[in-house]
Amino acid sequence: MVSLVGILITIAALLGGFAAMGGHLAVLMQPWEFVIIVGTAVGTFIVANPWKVIVDTGLAMVQALTGAVPSERYYLDLLGALHALMRELRGKGRNEVEAHIDDPSSSEIFKAFPSVLADHALLHFVCDYVRLIIMGNARTHEIEALMDEEIHTIVKSKLAPYNALVVVAEALPALGIVAAVLGVIKAMGALDQSPKLLGGYIGAALVGTFAGIFLSYGIIAPFALKVKMTREKRCRPYIIVKQTLLAFMNGAMPQIAVEHGRKMIAGAERPSIDVVENETIAGPAKSAAVEPEPKAARA
Repeated sequence: MVSLVGILITIAALLGGFAAMGGHLAVLMQPWEFVIIVGTAVGTFIVANPWKVIVDTGLAMVQALTGAVPSERYYLDLLGALHALMRELRGKGRNEVEAHIDDPSSSEIFKAFPSVLADHALLHFVCDYVRLIIMGNARTHEIEALMDEEIHTIVKSKLAPYNALVVVAEALPALGIVAAVLGVIKAMGALDQSPKLLGGYIGAALVGTFAGIFLSYGIIAPFALKVKMTREKRCRPYIIVKQTLLAFMNGAMPQIAVEHGRKMIAGAERPSIDVVENETIAGPAKSAAVEPEPKAARA
């Protein structure tokens, strides 16, 4: 909701400043100019993007407005689930571990971390690479390269709404000029009218230029950046999974591998090492059906 506050401040400063200069706010009320600009922008947006991106853009805008990004609790659940899986990989047979990744919804590990279980895309990402680890044939650098390519594809897909909004923002000033030109054409058709009426037509035309530039640089472009930051944060769990599993494949103990993943969390959301230790050793032990390993063993 912080974004809404910013938009309200922007509009209030704009209209308040115009009124303070002696301008009449009624002059800016040119609904058909806005219909031309906004309607044309929406139409070109629909033309330029597949239906999936159009729907995802709406979802991304809602996520940006509501600040729907992973919380510290989500990160703790993710690290806890990874820790439990790595404990199983170290101490159980292949068939027992495969049961968790073949049917995650029935797995006691994933049931203990409902936020991870509910994130289907990330859950499939985790299960796919744990399955590759179980097979034991792939080398670490091969897994890393494959992860990098998949994460790149995921991020590119998640940022499609941002790119679509940026195109709209770049087009709005030109669409504002289009609306202004149409207004001037209307004014030219009324040259035989009174100067007062003609001035009103010209003023209405200039509102089109103003509206296009303001909507571009004052609303859509900043909001597109907000969408980008939100989506990048929502992609961060994939990096955490990657670093954790790669550390485990390189021989790190589960608790050390989890620390590799924890370091990938931004400072503001990153839980402390003590909190992660309590969650993965003391907390998730009750849900993963695994006995907590003693600190001496982890040392």
